[in-house]
Amino acid sequence: MDTYKTGLESPEQLKAVIEQSLDSDKAVDIKTIDLKDQTAIADYMIVASGSSSRQVAALAEKLQARLKALGLSDIRIEGKDQCNWVIVDAGDIVVHLFRPEVREFYNIEKMWQAHAQLQDVTAGAPA
Repeated sequence: MDTYKTGLESPEQLKAVIEQSLDSDKAVDIKTIDLKDQTAIADYMIVASGSSSRQVAALAEKLQARLKALGLSDIRIEGKDQCNWVIVDAGDIVVHLFRPEVREFYNIEKMWQAHAQLQDVTAGAPA
């Protein structure tokens, strides 16, 4: 992918920028799932929660603005109409932002963690 013209040289650097952005904006329970050996859709999936629909929307909008400021132009967002579950597609990284009760209901981490290493970003250690 020709995404990394702006100083971001790898999916790992993009992942670090996204994790830092979510943490700075007070996202809760940030988890990163390595998908490289599981699927071609992305290298990483990042899952996080916001305390309300309003915060979920703000997390997505701020993340999109930060990535665009770095020169990443093709950032797509889905689900902003209700903001219960918003997906930010940043190419090599797919970010899922949830309200806590919606995240608990869908539990997408459980679907992927059987085959992937799940990392708790806030704790800095595998979950």
